[in-house]
Amino acid sequence: MFLRQLTYLIALDRFRHFSRAAESCGVSQPALSAGIRQLEAELGITIIQRNRRFYGLTAEGERVLTWARQTVAALDGLRQEAAYAQDVAGGSVAIGVMPPAILTIPVLLESFRAAVPALHVEVKVYSSNEIIQHLREHSLQLGVMYLDQLPPDGPFDVQTLYAEEHVLTAAKSMSLPTGRVASWQDMADIPLCLLSRNMRSRQLVDQAFREAKVIPNVLLETDALELLHAELVRGRMASILPVAALPERTGACGLQTRRIVGCASPDVGIVKQSQMNSTALIERLWSIAGSLKLDDIYAP
Repeated sequence: MFLRQLTYLIALDRFRHFSRAAESCGVSQPALSAGIRQLEAELGITIIQRNRRFYGLTAEGERVLTWARQTVAALDGLRQEAAYAQDVAGGSVAIGVMPPAILTIPVLLESFRAAVPALHVEVKVYSSNEIIQHLREHSLQLGVMYLDQLPPDGPFDVQTLYAEEHVLTAAKSMSLPTGRVASWQDMADIPLCLLSRNMRSRQLVDQAFREAKVIPNVLLETDALELLHAELVRGRMASILPVAALPERTGACGLQTRRIVGCASPDVGIVKQSQMNSTALIERLWSIAGSLKLDDIYAP
């Protein structure tokens, strides 16, 4: 059994198409198909459902795919261990982050690079569910997400980074409830721009409005924080955002915030998959993340 055959299988599952999978692996389509058939012959099972096209994996193929991902991930770890053995103060890590926690990443990276100066980092923005899936597939090593989204029986290690808090925020030119706090009833008539409904942060806001029996005046919904920030800075709408998702640059107008009465929010944490073959690099970064206390940074 060759490692290349396993990478063929992983690529085929990713692209669901023989030609695109072959192109991603840098081989011809016949070479990829032959490699998959050799793998099937060696294992004595049918891995993919096919005619002239790819129709998916068999049940046995799904099990082989899981093993293939673990094997390839373990080999990547071995390569990093070899780099450490040669005293190379670097390595590579892929981090997934949910949009409301995106501003935690510069803090994490500053601490990571203080310990590992040549660290190469790839950061992807995903929903919490997508982060879980990519952790399972070993395409991410670390994830930053709401911890209440983790499956209770999942093989994950968790460290809390900070306690989330949502706030009402708007440009200083907009009229908001007086005082330092606001209720959900206070926000009934305020024009709002909110994150998309598929995001956990928005689901928490919608749930609170329902429980308060308030129908909000939502004029804009988007999964792009940059667009929400632009609307806030221009003073056209207010928003309800996690503190960690507030814009760093607020323009000349500045922003005002109000704490929200009765806004339950889950903790935000860093997550990795529990596994025996975790690399020295990941364990080192994991230890650094566990020492960070971000509650003071993200308090409104």
